[in-house]
Amino acid sequence: MYKGREGQWAFLLHRLSGIAILAYLLIHVFSIGSFIFGERFYMSIHEIYDISFFRIGLVFITAAVVYHAFNGLRIIMMDFTGAGVAYQRQMWYGVMVLTVISGLYAAWALLPRLLGGY
Repeated sequence: MYKGREGQWAFLLHRLSGIAILAYLLIHVFSIGSFIFGERFYMSIHEIYDISFFRIGLVFITAAVVYHAFNGLRIIMMDFTGAGVAYQRQMWYGVMVLTVISGLYAAWALLPRLLGGY
């Protein structure tokens, strides 16, 4: 039985970040593909993306992509090297540090957009 340790959180966050990336990809493809219905429809879709929920979502999707990528590399190291399992906890904390740093950088870089300007 799991006791809520790092391995369980790594698994859960990996699944959730994968679902978030898939949802973003589907929205992105729909958004770009909406141009076939005309510029007016395309622009009305992109006006929806200007609400604060989607602006903040840019920061979270950046963090999700970074987490999913580096956690995937952590999993590969655990699967293909015998020593990887012994350091899986430390590697997970490293993945979390990289995720937080990238999320903070994304928030800083997107700050003008988050505040409503471009």
